[in-house]
Amino acid sequence: MRLIDHDVVDPEIRGEREFMELCRAQLISMRDEVGDMLARRAAEGDGVGDKYFNHALREFRKKVIESLSGFDDAPLFFGRMDYPPGEVYEQGEDGGARQAHTRRADRDLVYVGRRGVRDDDGEPVVIDWRAPLARAFYEASPRDPMGVRVRRRYGFDHGGALTAFEDEPLTGAAPAPSGGGLLAREIERPRQGPMRDIVATIQPEQMRLVRADVGETLCVQGAPGTGKTAVGLHRLAYLLFSARDKLRRDGGVAVIGPNLAFLAHIRTVLPALGEAEVVQSTIDDITGPGIAVGRVDDPAAARVKGDLRMAEVLARHVWSQLREPDTEAEIQQQQRIWRLTVDDQADELAAVRSRGLGYGTGRDLLAQRLAHVVLRRIEQRGTEVTLAQLTRSRAITQAVRRMWPPIDPARVVFDLLTTPSVLASAAEGILTAEEQRSILLTPRPRSAKSMPWSSLDLALLDEVAAMVERPDKLGHVMVDEAQDLSPMHFRAIGRRLAGACTVLGDLAQATSPSAVRDWPEVLRHLDRPDGKVDVLERGYRVPAEVIDYAARLLPHIAPGLAGPASFRHSADALHVRRTARLSEAVVETCRTALAGDGSICVITADADVEELRRTFVEEDLPHTVLGEELLEPRRLTLAPVTLTKGLEYDTVLVLEPARIVAAEPQGLQRLYVALTRAVSVLHVIHAQDLPAPLVSGSAGTPATAVR
Repeated sequence: MRLIDHDVVDPEIRGEREFMELCRAQLISMRDEVGDMLARRAAEGDGVGDKYFNHALREFRKKVIESLSGFDDAPLFFGRMDYPPGEVYEQGEDGGARQAHTRRADRDLVYVGRRGVRDDDGEPVVIDWRAPLARAFYEASPRDPMGVRVRRRYGFDHGGALTAFEDEPLTGAAPAPSGGGLLAREIERPRQGPMRDIVATIQPEQMRLVRADVGETLCVQGAPGTGKTAVGLHRLAYLLFSARDKLRRDGGVAVIGPNLAFLAHIRTVLPALGEAEVVQSTIDDITGPGIAVGRVDDPAAARVKGDLRMAEVLARHVWSQLREPDTEAEIQQQQRIWRLTVDDQADELAAVRSRGLGYGTGRDLLAQRLAHVVLRRIEQRGTEVTLAQLTRSRAITQAVRRMWPPIDPARVVFDLLTTPSVLASAAEGILTAEEQRSILLTPRPRSAKSMPWSSLDLALLDEVAAMVERPDKLGHVMVDEAQDLSPMHFRAIGRRLAGACTVLGDLAQATSPSAVRDWPEVLRHLDRPDGKVDVLERGYRVPAEVIDYAARLLPHIAPGLAGPASFRHSADALHVRRTARLSEAVVETCRTALAGDGSICVITADADVEELRRTFVEEDLPHTVLGEELLEPRRLTLAPVTLTKGLEYDTVLVLEPARIVAAEPQGLQRLYVALTRAVSVLHVIHAQDLPAPLVSGSAGTPATAVR
């Protein structure tokens, strides 16, 4: 590895910096060229030619400009591949090289970056990391160099200046140990603010998943620190690069996360990779748009509401709204009365019901069929009238309303969850009496508008809403922290899928009573039973000392799972401290961490957040409380443990593990989440006894490493 030394810059590094500036100038030129074309077209107007085509062309150019923006201060390449001079390579389906790169001196060099850059002649000077040729940068090895002679990685300072490089010979050399110094430095680089992309450090086992075919549904099990979230996000970026038109036609791409804090954490990754058209939502945004969650179900209710049997209960209740006709319908048309007898209406009702359509679709079809009966009779008299006119007639509308009344999903679910007789009728033979009592809300709210909805209630609302009107489809969905979703949640996601999806999670971190415990079952609920379940086994983000300590809980929370084999070791990564003066120890540890670099997070039981907030204010420790909307988050974050899933910080303080465990039935799983948020250093500070698995566990760090 070669680094700069104070003010004396290595000539090789100076040359690489100059090439970086050349690439930056070319990128700006590319953007300006498209901007000039857009400006000229705007000046010319749409007076000549196809206005629709002109509009589409303008929108396309705007998107091109957007994709070329945001890189002015960012490194435009992070790696390089050196090929033997004078040789020509043809690209194959296996990602082999082709002659599509810049030639410098006596070597053929291919630079790899976050997006492609071309020179004035249209020749690439930097290739996009998603291009087929770039595959060799991630997957070439001494055993299979894929035509590459030397792989080079670059290091950068906090301002984005190139400060180092590391060369890895791939031919004529013995295989090197996995992972170089720059890879470790990049992973360990202190973080501030949202999650960063890992495009420069993606490992072969991760890239294999990133480059999976657009039609393949993946379910990725990964312990903390294995990079599953990054894999999912980079897969979306790759799919948009390789199959953008298909995904747009199918409805676009979406990320579904567990909460707003998680979405805030990942919000900059895709834009940094040049992808700004991905929708990012929580599961509650999907199932209950515009409805605030105001209640958390107790474990017994959660288990029943999340169960797939609730779909059958809801369907029975919805279809019970239909009524047999009991009166004739009289349709007045051009001074004549046309009658639909009770039998006429009953026949059409039965015919529609036999089609097995959705509630809303069936209702529309019934109106059309009734109108068609009348239309045939009118046409026999030689009178002209349209089917649409008859369908909209007041008499037919009223007849349909009597037989097939419109429904409001919120009212349907409200009645079911608050009225014992309604629930008993819909759930007979499906739910036991005890299960029915567990989901009845008492005292009964005054109305559906005053109903305090839970997240699982919203999944029920979505189930009913989908019977009335089919939801919009999506070309690809990434679901993160999926281990906490219920079967009903997965049904809601599955009915929106036009294509494949990427499901990410860790069964050991499941904290919801209604969670699905088996990935093949998840794929069945998504109606993608042929999807592939894959496991990421190697950890990169969390030091071995930390993950091994947290792994003491695995035999108690996920007996079938093992902790990952960590890429990193640090003798200073884990500190376990018992003290009678908890607040003083926390403040002291925070001040020490703030004197260094990186982000700090204090994780505590939800009930203890307010007391700690007051302590931080009294001690003049500027901080952010996770879950509150703040435009400029501080380096120090105070976090209720229930919001920390999926997040990561350089230094983490976990306070009173026993209180975290005691707060809920899945307390050990919640503690496992908290203990695995640290990228560099974990402090466990407690006054009460530690939970027994942390003390007696055999799968953890030896006592000499805990201090």
